[in-house]
Amino acid sequence: MTRERDPFRIPRAGWEAAPLAGLASVDLNQNGGAFGGREFFSESTVGGVLLYAIYQALLTALRTEALRKRGELDRLTQVRLVLSTSLESAKTGVAVGAVLSVVLLVFPWLAAPMAALGVVGSVKASLDLFHAFWDGLDGEQKLQLTLAAHEAGVSLRHFFHNDSEGVGPVAA
Repeated sequence: MTRERDPFRIPRAGWEAAPLAGLASVDLNQNGGAFGGREFFSESTVGGVLLYAIYQALLTALRTEALRKRGELDRLTQVRLVLSTSLESAKTGVAVGAVLSVVLLVFPWLAAPMAALGVVGSVKASLDLFHAFWDGLDGEQKLQLTLAAHEAGVSLRHFFHNDSEGVGPVAA
């Protein structure tokens, strides 16, 4: 699994969010999530939209925070970037949520394999969020976090495959 290190490239929500977007559902009318066809379709689509938009907002905000701290981006531009990328990703969420809700209506037994894929996708999404967070830290913050992790008995080294940045003082 490779990692994009370009601080000017905003990562995009991708396949890792799809299984969870298909399973995410927002009970719009507070009736306990009855599985009627149209209601399931609309609630699953809204769940997919929200999942993609929130995940993308987190990725963008964490990645652009480093640019803002260095003065290469002001707060207003950062907020605009978060909003624009989230809205763009929400469009993908509509498509994924709608298609997967129809698939689950026709083949409800696919919910279990989709949940298993959702776990795998969640791990990748968590790593992407961690890397976006890490890239937003300055050198001093990275050193402090690495030392605190080392004192707690946690090695961050495996999060940085072929990347020695931030893990220099820790001997794992």
